[in-house]
Amino acid sequence: KEQNGQPFYSFEYFPPKTPAGVANLYERVERMGKLEPMFVDITWGAGGSTTDLTLELSSNFQQQFCLETQMHLTCTNISKESIAEALKKAKENGIQNILALRGDPPKGEENWTATAGGFANAVDLVKFIRAEYGDYFGISVAGYPEGHIDWFKETPEISKEHYWKDMLYLKDKCDAGADCIITQLFYDVDIYEQWVKDCRSVGITVPIIPGIMPINTYGGFDRMTGFCKTKVPSAVRQGLDAIKDNEDAVRAFGVQYVTDMCRRLIAGGAPGIHLYTLNLEKACIDILTNLNMLQSAPSRRALPWRARLAAGKTPEDVRPIYWANRPRSYMARTLHWDELPNGRWGDSRGPAFGKLTNYHLGELHIADPEDRKAEWGADFLGAAHLDEETHHIKSPLAELNRAGFLTINSQPRVNAAPSDDAVHGWGGPGGYVYQKAYVEFFCSGEHLKGLKEALASYPSMRYSAVNAKGEFETSCTQDITAVTWGVFPDREVVQPTVVSKESFMVWKDEAFGLWLSQWKSIYPEGSPSADLIQGLHDLLFLVTIVDNDFQNGNIFNLFNTAIAKMPVANN
Repeated sequence: KEQNGQPFYSFEYFPPKTPAGVANLYERVERMGKLEPMFVDITWGAGGSTTDLTLELSSNFQQQFCLETQMHLTCTNISKESIAEALKKAKENGIQNILALRGDPPKGEENWTATAGGFANAVDLVKFIRAEYGDYFGISVAGYPEGHIDWFKETPEISKEHYWKDMLYLKDKCDAGADCIITQLFYDVDIYEQWVKDCRSVGITVPIIPGIMPINTYGGFDRMTGFCKTKVPSAVRQGLDAIKDNEDAVRAFGVQYVTDMCRRLIAGGAPGIHLYTLNLEKACIDILTNLNMLQSAPSRRALPWRARLAAGKTPEDVRPIYWANRPRSYMARTLHWDELPNGRWGDSRGPAFGKLTNYHLGELHIADPEDRKAEWGADFLGAAHLDEETHHIKSPLAELNRAGFLTINSQPRVNAAPSDDAVHGWGGPGGYVYQKAYVEFFCSGEHLKGLKEALASYPSMRYSAVNAKGEFETSCTQDITAVTWGVFPDREVVQPTVVSKESFMVWKDEAFGLWLSQWKSIYPEGSPSADLIQGLHDLLFLVTIVDNDFQNGNIFNLFNTAIAKMPVANN
């Protein structure tokens, strides 16, 4: 269980086979990461077939998504030297958790055989990791409530003799240095509970986390349970058979059944649940919602943004707001900072931001021109992927875009919201959080002039503006201003989000660069579309507005005043 005594949840994903699948997975993991799972993990692939992609995904989940990541590592089709290299790369990328497995036979082979110069089983793998890295890695191993399938390939179920042999082998894995057990999928809670008792009876003391696979489709459920020889309670089989041709009914049945399973498991003392997502999210979210487990997510959110998991470094607790919608770019550009910003932004900063490259300008998952055309060719007024806190200011933001203020980042004002608030909360229970309203956008010089004239009527508001040439102007009297902060019992005031002139000037290169590298480049050079985008890039200003009146202010009044005075042609 977590430190607050609440059961946790975690998510497992597998490496997709296509670039489009990888793109979709990155987007899904980013969304599901906001649910604050205890950790995520990524499989190694049958027969060791996805080694490089597993390492890439694990590293990006850990470093750029800032999710505690557990990487699967198997003994199938891999030498001891390759295992050593994989562990080295995992450590270099900050990964501190390994799920050590023997692995399945390579595709097309029925029986598992050790690779020459490799490991014979998971026990040997666990021993090797401990011998090479001591306690650096947390090591999980697999447990099989119904017995490992190798014991009963030719029979309907495992014999008692083999059941206890399998149990003692699991104890060997724990004695070799495993920290916890994650189980194979199952659907019969009675079998699981008896198996846990049997584990304890032979001296297995490490935590046991039940592995749960949601039922998404009848065919998928039938194939997976058949492949793993999973026992299915008769009531479940009969219930699903009766509705197998109705996908919605199957999904609803599956969500309810798995919810009831998880509720019983948690009541019985399971420390949490590990969800085998199959790279899908809806059923997982529905199950967690039914269990009321998502309500505690804000209490696990240490900061408004997900901080870097940086072992051995000062914990990061302050960040400029500009990268709020591009956190992965910020992570990449600050990856090699020896010292992360801590306390007030100006007191302790790392070295200069990493050099801007096309890697930073492009998202991890948007490399194909057609993908970028779908992303960047969407309606200006589209509102996809909005954070929950943005929904109640969605309408005024849309009005700004219609008036020529092309918004790219914003936050509403928040005055003393409880720190466990479902939308705005962060920092743990018992505190209060605050935000100054903030809007960032591109606009023309004429629109900026109108805003500056209107600002005289709004003394609580400040602006900063810069164009692609670097011509900068501001009404701020200080280089750094906190726009988010919180007060908590027995702690100093925490101010995790700021606006900063120095960071703004770094961000502007990236913000303007996106117009050309990700948008203009979709179209042929010299085409009307490419020329239009180049013209906008050269013409527009990048502008931020901060309203310091977090108690009663309305940042949109400034825009309404400016728009009302604009000529109709510009409005």
